[in-house]
Amino acid sequence: MGLLDMIGPVMVGPSSSHTAGACRLALLARHLLGEKPKRVEFGLHGSFAKTGAGHGTHLALVAGVLGLSPDDERLKESLALAEREGLEVAFKEVELGDVHPNTVRMVLEGEKEHLTVTGSSLGGGLVRIFDLEGFEVRITGQAPTLVVKNVDTPGVVARVARILADDEVNIAHLTVSRKKRGGEAMMSLEVDRPLSEIPLLYLQSLSYILWVRQLPPV
Repeated sequence: MGLLDMIGPVMVGPSSSHTAGACRLALLARHLLGEKPKRVEFGLHGSFAKTGAGHGTHLALVAGVLGLSPDDERLKESLALAEREGLEVAFKEVELGDVHPNTVRMVLEGEKEHLTVTGSSLGGGLVRIFDLEGFEVRITGQAPTLVVKNVDTPGVVARVARILADDEVNIAHLTVSRKKRGGEAMMSLEVDRPLSEIPLLYLQSLSYILWVRQLPPV
């Protein structure tokens, strides 16, 4: 941990958790969608629902979905920017159970993709996306991250790991989740550097791989 971790992130205020963290969560969600969103519904839980308006949470979430970073001065104008870009946004209060009070469930729709992403702002600008389409994941935005949706068949995790190893990409953290045996599964891999273009294309071409996203740090 460094000095900036103690002070907090460079950001448009007022809150590292309710503003900067909210923006990072939505920015990660946009990267996961993989295209420009047409519509986003934000389900605000706990403190995000009760105090978010005063802390700029609504503005920060929309800014992130538009692709803006927490230190972008345009964050304060994000609702107007969304209207100009034709992005439809909606907010509602939701009860998500035993999760962090600064949690949001984002339902994003693009031309081709539709995703539900749930994550929490943990304080100091730190975030974690923990649910993607009902699969457990771990996406913090602190490192390049590879997210792979695949058919649950023996050896897939080892094959993905081998592709990364052959490209000399080291895995820092791996999370694997499935809904039922032999159905669909998902893995999230935080890595030391992004996978190169040709190995990434090869991974996407495999018959048992359904969906791949490579996310940059945010």
